[in-house]
Amino acid sequence: MIKHVPNFLTLCNLACGCVGVVAVFEGDLQTGAIMIWAGALFDFFDGFAARMLKKYSSIGKDLDSLADLITFCFLPGSMLFYLLQQHTSTSWIPYFGFLLAIFGALRLAKFNNDTRQSENFHGLPVPASGIFVSVLPFISANQFHGILSNDVVLIGIAVFLSVMMVSDIKLMSLKFKNFSFKANQSRYILIFVSLLFIIFFKIVALPIIIIWYVVLSLALNVKK
Repeated sequence: MIKHVPNFLTLCNLACGCVGVVAVFEGDLQTGAIMIWAGALFDFFDGFAARMLKKYSSIGKDLDSLADLITFCFLPGSMLFYLLQQHTSTSWIPYFGFLLAIFGALRLAKFNNDTRQSENFHGLPVPASGIFVSVLPFISANQFHGILSNDVVLIGIAVFLSVMMVSDIKLMSLKFKNFSFKANQSRYILIFVSLLFIIFFKIVALPIIIIWYVVLSLALNVKK
């Protein structure tokens, strides 16, 4: 029974993505965003459980990518599609949102076949891209509404995240093999500073944290 725990958590991630997509197309983007966050938790713990239980499988790896494609690519792409629909009269413009699904799929395929990405990521992980977009429904309800009502800005976000996902930029992996501070120093720094961002900026901190993650990773690359 224990061997099925990682795959069960992965399927919970997939379920979050499915619920989120339905919510978005019913106009409830905030529930869609919450499903991305819940999916991210399941995505973290399925990998953690597989490492702790030493229950790895090719099926589990493929299942994880399929779940991520829905929760962190198609779901946030649907959110951008919906937002663009609200702020443009051009019928084809909203489809730019689905660049996240297209390039996310390419990113996942590359990841599954790239042996360099066992210790580090090359390109922005799809959960990070999804989390970045998940904040938009909350930001658009406050002081930044004017900026995010601009279809050029929304398309720019889609293009930026798509390019980052398939780029060859080396980023640190967030996988904990143990809880040793020495072995995970950069990860703990990332978490600590991210918590400070959340305390000061609340929900708006999430895209800032993604940018901080990229900057920290680039700094570590220079240091090495």
